[in-house]
Amino acid sequence: MKILSPRVLRALERFNAAYPWDHNAHYHRWILRQLPRRFDRALDVGSGSGDLARLLAGRADVVQAVDSDPVITAQAQKLTPSGLPVTFTVADAIAELPTSPYDVITCVATIHHLPFTQALTRFRRHLAPGGTLVIVGLSRAQTPVDHLLGAIAIPANAAMGWLKNKGRPSQRPVSMTAPTRSADMTFDDIVREARDALPGARLRRRLFWRYTLVWNQP
Repeated sequence: MKILSPRVLRALERFNAAYPWDHNAHYHRWILRQLPRRFDRALDVGSGSGDLARLLAGRADVVQAVDSDPVITAQAQKLTPSGLPVTFTVADAIAELPTSPYDVITCVATIHHLPFTQALTRFRRHLAPGGTLVIVGLSRAQTPVDHLLGAIAIPANAAMGWLKNKGRPSQRPVSMTAPTRSADMTFDDIVREARDALPGARLRRRLFWRYTLVWNQP
């Protein structure tokens, strides 16, 4: 389904390039609301420039942040004040995750780069009893609801870019420099596989081409 003509899409791309904002960071405060006020250990998978890991460090005794990109990981280390309990590691999110159990695991705009069910199974094994897994992910639009939310997000995206940049053109933030790729799975596929791997998982479509998943380890 085509919502807008190629000409309009190109105009929007130019506008978004001039007034960029981080769609993933938009959900960071929402993520924190899903978590306890204090917890011991947290793992942030696909940590990028470290914005979420630094927020988690305000509540956790220890935060492990892993990303497969050494360049963005080095930037994250430079941006992190000394004294924060955050360790940044270049690692594969499936094969090389730190082995300690975690009270909180977060994964933002990363799981569509990974084998989905395998990643969920890995996260479940690393989550301590009573722990919380929070995922913000991307899905491929398929249903009328998907396309409707995408259509609503287009003007909302432009408005947010204008407001966050205070009407002035700006450079892309460091958090938006990591490699990206399009999502392959539809939201319905994600729901089906997630509920098989994580019984009781709560999933919801969101604005700005995102969905959320929250699951608590029994």
